[in-house]
Amino acid sequence: MANTWFPQWRIKQGSLDGAVVAPDERLPLGQTLIMGLQHAVAMFGATVLMPLLMGFDANLAILMSGIGTLLFFLVVGGRVPSYLGSSAAFVGLVIALTGYGGQGANPNIALALGGIIACGMAYLLIGLVVMRIGTRWIERLMPPVVTGAVVMAIGLNLAPIAVRSVSATAFDSWMAVVTILCIGTVAVFTRGLMQRLLLLAGLIAAYLIYVAATNGLGLGKPVDYRALSQAAWFGLPQFTAPVFNLHAMLLIAPVAIILVAENLGHVKAVASMTGQNLDRYIGRAFVGDGLATMLSGSAGGTGVTTYAENIGVMAVTKVYSTLVFVAAAAVAIALGFSPKFGALIHTIPGPVLGGASVVVFGLIAVAGARIWVQNKVDLADNGNLIMVAVTLVLGAGDFALSLGSFTMGGIGTATFGAIFLNALLRNRRILPLAEKQAP
Repeated sequence: MANTWFPQWRIKQGSLDGAVVAPDERLPLGQTLIMGLQHAVAMFGATVLMPLLMGFDANLAILMSGIGTLLFFLVVGGRVPSYLGSSAAFVGLVIALTGYGGQGANPNIALALGGIIACGMAYLLIGLVVMRIGTRWIERLMPPVVTGAVVMAIGLNLAPIAVRSVSATAFDSWMAVVTILCIGTVAVFTRGLMQRLLLLAGLIAAYLIYVAATNGLGLGKPVDYRALSQAAWFGLPQFTAPVFNLHAMLLIAPVAIILVAENLGHVKAVASMTGQNLDRYIGRAFVGDGLATMLSGSAGGTGVTTYAENIGVMAVTKVYSTLVFVAAAAVAIALGFSPKFGALIHTIPGPVLGGASVVVFGLIAVAGARIWVQNKVDLADNGNLIMVAVTLVLGAGDFALSLGSFTMGGIGTATFGAIFLNALLRNRRILPLAEKQAP
């Protein structure tokens, strides 16, 4: 199997109850399609929500996520089970760069696309280096204490954006609270697949409450369904050509650091669940994700990354067959060519979307803390403590540094500050030990 690019998928024999289906095994066609549909639904909430938060075309984002997943599948030779969906790591920088107000289409998407492509290129180059020399240098440059701090800083940097988006009227603010409660209720009081779809299910519940309160009771701005009724069932999404601006490219390119951490964690998690060593495919996974991000940005879509939601589905079903993700990609591509689907997405009210963004941005921040907990990061160590403290304030306060005509915003200063401080303070911690050991 190792001598061929693609595995020779063996059909899973015997009862499937509780059985593990390995990446190089396959289910019958009907079951493969059903499992693919489930994965497409699992990624649906975030892959639709992230483009809307940035003012991107949700149809195009779904379409490019499907195409990107197929590209990833080809690059890794069908050896790593993964779906590529819209990444939350781009949200803050894209909003900051384009000045997006949170409603409707973003008029400055083209500027962000050049930055997304630059990020994909940086990601691709990292992947090529990893294919050559391995991942040890990444783990040294960006240990869990750094990646956790950067991820948390991104979530905190986005917090003011989320709050401002739901503060126009008292009704908007209360609907945001209702949305948060709906998502929280699904997260806590449901089980199984419904719990995995907490964003989507909570969003739908809040949407129905909003329609009842506005269209039914006249308490706020009603939902307008005229565009939905006029939209065609099948058609092309809205493509946008990128604009390459040095400031935008330098601002967004560092997101590659976050994508590397996400993808590395994804591959390690899948390897532990399947009992297979996938380290030799990590470089290829980075290259595939980088190429998919560049392709998506070239067409007008968002940057993409591997998805934790799909890891959850695999953990529950124990089905890791990579062919399932081909089916999931096919579902996403079909949805991408439906303007009716896109029109339905755009009927989501601003307060509901804003409430969901409060949860999403908070979850991003908490994900940073989760990285620390899972990796037993020692925050009693003064070096770690100073690095984390500075990183969080730089990100949350949106601390900017000007270098000539280029201005680096809060997420950029937090990211590079975390890497620099960790390297500096780590070396300082090692130095006294080295001096003691000297003859």
